[in-house]
Amino acid sequence: MNDATPIDLVLDAFHAAAARADGPALLSHFADDGVFLGTDATERWAGAAFREFVASRFAGGRGWTMSAKRRDVAVRGDVAWFDEDLTHARMGCLRGSGVFVRGADGAWRIAQYNLAVTVPNERFEAVLAAMS
Repeated sequence: MNDATPIDLVLDAFHAAAARADGPALLSHFADDGVFLGTDATERWAGAAFREFVASRFAGGRGWTMSAKRRDVAVRGDVAWFDEDLTHARMGCLRGSGVFVRGADGAWRIAQYNLAVTVPNERFEAVLAAMS
């Protein structure tokens, strides 16, 4: 990964909070009206819906652990965007991407996080067949 930027630090803290199933810490890095897009097409949680999902998921101490292996960040004024390659014990290789906004308090928060499963091109036909 590149040298730590404020965005890197927030993403690292976001992932660490998820691994600890620490909802308040995780949500402190998310904009109030932020959107989380999961790997399933039905997984779009915005604002209060994401907070409810996190509370329900973490209630039993069950979080998720993803480790960033590569990350690129671009910042333009009070907006930043990123993409990162992640690993997860069960799901394997994933990609996270999204947008940050800097609030009036100067803190960077995630406005959108999109988690995607990456599929090697040579295996895409098999994935399509499995989905039909």
